[in-house]
Amino acid sequence: WHKRWMNSEYKPDLGKFKLTAGKFYGDPVRDKGLQTSENSKFYAISSRFKPFSNKGKTLVIQYTVKHEQKIDCGGGYVKIFSSNLDQKNLSGDSNYYIMFGPDICGSETKKVHVILNYKNKPHPIKKPIRCKVDGYTHLYTLIIRPDQTYKVKIDNEMVASGNLEDDLDFLPPRKINDPRVKKPSDWDDRVQIDDPNDVKPEDWDEPEYITDTSARKPEDWDDSVNGEWHRPMVKNPLYRGEWKPRQIDNPNYRGVWPHPQIDNPNYSPDFSIYSYENISIIGLDIWQVRAGTIFDNFLITDDEEYAEDFGDETWGETKGPEKEMNVKQTEEEQQRERATEEKYFEERFKEKVERKKGFRRERSARNAIKKEDL
Repeated sequence: WHKRWMNSEYKPDLGKFKLTAGKFYGDPVRDKGLQTSENSKFYAISSRFKPFSNKGKTLVIQYTVKHEQKIDCGGGYVKIFSSNLDQKNLSGDSNYYIMFGPDICGSETKKVHVILNYKNKPHPIKKPIRCKVDGYTHLYTLIIRPDQTYKVKIDNEMVASGNLEDDLDFLPPRKINDPRVKKPSDWDDRVQIDDPNDVKPEDWDEPEYITDTSARKPEDWDDSVNGEWHRPMVKNPLYRGEWKPRQIDNPNYRGVWPHPQIDNPNYSPDFSIYSYENISIIGLDIWQVRAGTIFDNFLITDDEEYAEDFGDETWGETKGPEKEMNVKQTEEEQQRERATEEKYFEERFKEKVERKKGFRRERSARNAIKKEDL
């Protein structure tokens, strides 16, 4: 794998990958993959293949990710590049065609990225797609078709689909509000209004701050030095804020005004959004706080069925044994922990018993001395 993958040299302290199946696996050989090995590091590695174009063809990007360290913050995505990428200087600033895969950070960010480059600008998908976070190996698949539709699958099950033009902001909208038409002046779109029968109470108006009448001038206060003394201001407990009449449903509410739309003169269809020339490199350009993620089973093809079968023959065949091994390891670890705890408490109990015996012997000895003295 060292011959097929090139480490970036853009920073001297980039994290290192190693080849391993991890702590638990379905097959010790088939489940070997590239694993991040150092905490709090950037990683940048890539692999080159024969350039091709997906014009007129379906593009399928697929691979497996295993966050066996139960990742708390870090990327698990891949990037697809053109042939002109300088692999030795691969970094987060390198232009890419496609970025796809899971990204996790804290309790809020647990998403699958789908970002496509269009006219040298990255465009992220607007749909939220949640990734897997259970620590097992999962299969991620992105399918981009010539009809400009896409599909995202996790573990060979569809989790998102749609049209590229609709779900990513590549182009201006097809329709816009007609600037020649304005909302009628008598159109009332207020859901609620002030209650005309609600009157402000007479005792409502109280100042927010009042003079503290309990304050006394300090004895050492010198008006010639400190100026004239004034009682301080304190918050008024009777202050109730700005009065506002209560709200009631608007009897004249007509709903949201439907602004008539027209074709956007700035919109021009582009039927080549999906296609890229000289696709030639796949790379991992990520940051991880806690290392341990394993990447495996990389596949780029134009055949959706083949990709699904490939996923079933790799991830599909080892996912069950992987989980069984992890469950067994967890049970064994729990047993060891219980045995350690039991041994600890047994030793503590023995120490306590020995101390009690020692106390009894000392007390017997003291009692014998007292009897002799008597």
